[in-house]
Formats: sequence, structure tokens, C-alpha cells
Amino acid sequence: MPDVTPSAAPVFPIVGIGASAGGLRALESFFHATAPAPGMAFVVVMHLAPDKPSLLAEILARHTAMTVEVARDGQAVEKDTVYVLPPKAVLTISGGILRLQETDVAHHQRSPIDVFFSSLAHDRRENAVGVVLSGSGSDGVLGVRAIKACLGVTIAQARDSSGPGFASMPDSAIASGLVDFAIPAVDIPGRLSEIFHGAGRSDGDASGERPLPEGGTANDERDAIYGLLRKATGHDFSDYKIGSFMRRVFRRMQIHQCATLPDYVALMRKDANEATLLFRDLLINVTSFFRDAEAFEALRQMAIPRLFEDKTAADWVRVWTPGCSTGEEAISIAIMLREFMDTLSAPPRVTIFATDVDEAALAAARAGRYPERLVQGVSPERLQRFFVAQPGAYVVAREVRDLCAFSTHNLLRDPPFSRMDMISCRNLLIYFGGEAQRQLFPVFHYALRPGGLLFLGQSETIGRFADLFRALNTAKYVYQALDAARLGSCR
Repeated sequence: MPDVTPSAAPVFPIVGIGASAGGLRALESFFHATAPAPGMAFVVVMHLAPDKPSLLAEILARHTAMTVEVARDGQAVEKDTVYVLPPKAVLTISGGILRLQETDVAHHQRSPIDVFFSSLAHDRRENAVGVVLSGSGSDGVLGVRAIKACLGVTIAQARDSSGPGFASMPDSAIASGLVDFAIPAVDIPGRLSEIFHGAGRSDGDASGERPLPEGGTANDERDAIYGLLRKATGHDFSDYKIGSFMRRVFRRMQIHQCATLPDYVALMRKDANEATLLFRDLLINVTSFFRDAEAFEALRQMAIPRLFEDKTAADWVRVWTPGCSTGEEAISIAIMLREFMDTLSAPPRVTIFATDVDEAALAAARAGRYPERLVQGVSPERLQRFFVAQPGAYVVAREVRDLCAFSTHNLLRDPPFSRMDMISCRNLLIYFGGEAQRQLFPVFHYALRPGGLLFLGQSETIGRFADLFRALNTAKYVYQALDAARLGSCR
């Protein structure tokens, strides 16, 4: 197969398939059920021993009429072809071209699925598919998040008589809440065919982009969707950019095989859960380091120095980041704290209590290993200072990771932390309804020491709790807990 330049690459769905222990049986079932010419390409990323040859390509070739090849660097991806990751290598994709980076046993990449899925998300966007099959661990969680954020399709293997033999990898993906379908491996090819060739697929260009509907009827249907979302979630999306909003709607239509907006509105009225699923899709964004540079600059200038005022080496700076997900925000704050500590002759001890209900996300955070695509918000100086480069990924340096304690905690049900110097709760409150938000601000006030700081996201404010907090900057990112209304207990 000739290698070509990225501009020559055709546009069609590319399905990334991640597997580990027990994955061979799942792969055999998957390809045995796949049509000879499905109109899409498949890239198999399996955890392989770095010091042993692999016969995976030869084995899979027995179960499909498609061409099966071992992936090569610079190879143009073609539809109706299966590409298999070789041992001792990391695979990414750019402009429809596979990029292979060789590794050695000492630097073997432990999360090759996340690495490939993340690059696939940015390269194919709505034509990217991430499939997580049998395996141990949580590889794939970060990649699934990236694909979902880029309007792609995410699928995980569900239990049936044929597996998965090891469920922790697909179960971790499912537990993230970012999987569109959890179905047996044998059913996945049929579902992919429905999604990309069925009634919900765009009749537009090859990229799958739909023209925005205009006119009275389309506006009425969009208003109906706004209303159903508002009724189900309490959130009003009518001020969102129409293009961004409708791309998420079109994605849900594609998933459900709805050919028209009226069909989708009818589905939302019939299935009360669909509004919640659309709401989650509208809020999905790739969690990134130093997300919203203006806010983090305000934190660096106004908040970080306050945390260390009157602190000695015998003291402790305590920060809580509820809803930390896969750890990017907690690590961003840890980097800024470490930078300030380096300016002090006798800095206090520092702990960031990073919590979440999602154990799979916490496992990724504890590992501190992020695909190259996901560290783009980090400056070159910080990347060199606080990360260790690995093939296709970066690992957070120990001096930063050791500041973070990742643990399971339910913000609404579990007792809060206490005597915190700062709480960072950015872009989390929007997931909660009005009653839960009214509950949480007194909880945060209780958890903070007198004068402690609260760091919120762009779209979040203290609302009616001005008696508990005051803004420290005009942009209202950083708030300070007021002493006058200290609460003796959580309400």
C-alpha cells in the first residue's frame, strides 16, 4: 500500500478498538460479525508483551474478509482494512496517516489505547469511534472522553456468554458515563453500520456535517428541545451558540437513527431519559490542564499568595477539588502551588484532596499519565519542568503528584472535608439542579476555614449566598468565605 500525504486521505469512519487480557476472543467475535466491506477502517490497539513477537494480525485475518495489516509509520488508512498495533510501539494518527513510534521494554507505554483514541478524536472528530473490549485496568477512559467531546461514538463490551473475560477495562469506560452503547462484542459491527449508514446519518458531505436547519418549523423544533431540556434539567440552553447546540443534537439523532428533528423531538417526549443524555452531551468537554487561562492567572495572582500568608514549615496548606475527574485541574493547581513553594525558603506542607465518585477516573488521575494530545494546555516550560516525556504521552513528575491525594467522595452524600484553605469547584455545579446547588454552597462554606477561598468556573456564581462569600476579583472567579455567617453544621 503506498504511503500518501495527509491531504490525500479520504474521509470515512475509523474505528479504534482497544483490548487487553481476554481481548482476543472478543476481537474474533467482533470481526466474524463484520461485513466484508463495511465502509470504515479498523485500528486494533491491544496490550502486547514488548519482548515477544505477535501473531495477532494473522489470527484476525482468519475471521474477516478484509485486509489485515500490521500498522506501519506513514501509512495512509484505507477503508475496509484492519490495522494492528505491533509490539514495542505507540500508535497515533494525523491527517488520516498512522504514526508509529517505537519503544523499548524499559519505556513500554502502559496506556496505548488512550494515546491512540485521543489522537483519533482530534483527527476524525464525528467520524471517530472508540470501542473498548475485554481487558484489565482503566486504559481507554481518557480516550473515550476525548472521542465523546469531539462528537465521535463510544462503545464498550457488555457481558454476554462470550465475555468479556476481564471486565475492568470496559466497565471503567462504562462507569465514566461517556459510553454511548454497552453491548456484546458480536453486536457492535451491526450497531456501527446502523449509525454510519442508517436513517440518522447526514445526507450532506462525506464528513457527516449537516447544514443547520432554518425557518419557522426548524426554530419551533429547536425551541421544543430547549423546553424539554429546561423541564428535565432546570438549565436553559437557548443562549448557547446554535451551531454548537445543533451539532450535539445531530449526534443524538445519529445515535438513535432519527432522520428529522420532529422525529427526535418525539423521541425526547417519549423517553424522559433522552433529555438527560443530551444534557450530558452538551456539557462534555475534554478536561484540560489550565482550562480557561484567565481564571488560572487570577488564581495565580490573587489566591495562591494568600494561601501561604503567615504559614511556616510547621503549617499545612489544604486544598479540596471535588469532582476532580481524571485529575487535570488538581494537577494544574498543584503545579502552581509547587511554583510558589519554590520561591519560599521554608514552605509549609501542601495537600490537595482531589475527590470524585468515579473510581475509573480516579485511577487515571493517580497514574498521572496523559496522552500527548491532552497536555496541550501546558506551556513548554511547565511541560519540561513538571512532566516526564514518554512515547506518545507525558507523566506528571513525582514532586507534583505527591501533593495530590486522590480518593472517592460523593459531594452530595458524604461528610465534607473541613478547615480547607481553598476549594476549587469549577464547571461542576452546572451538573446539579437548583436544590443541590443551594445545598452545596453552605457545605463549601462549612468546609473552608475563616477567610478561605472558593475557585469557581466561568458560568458559576454564588447566587443568593452573598452572605457567605464575597468576590475577590471583578471576573468573579475567586471568592472568599466571610466570617460573619459561619455555620456550625452543614445544612
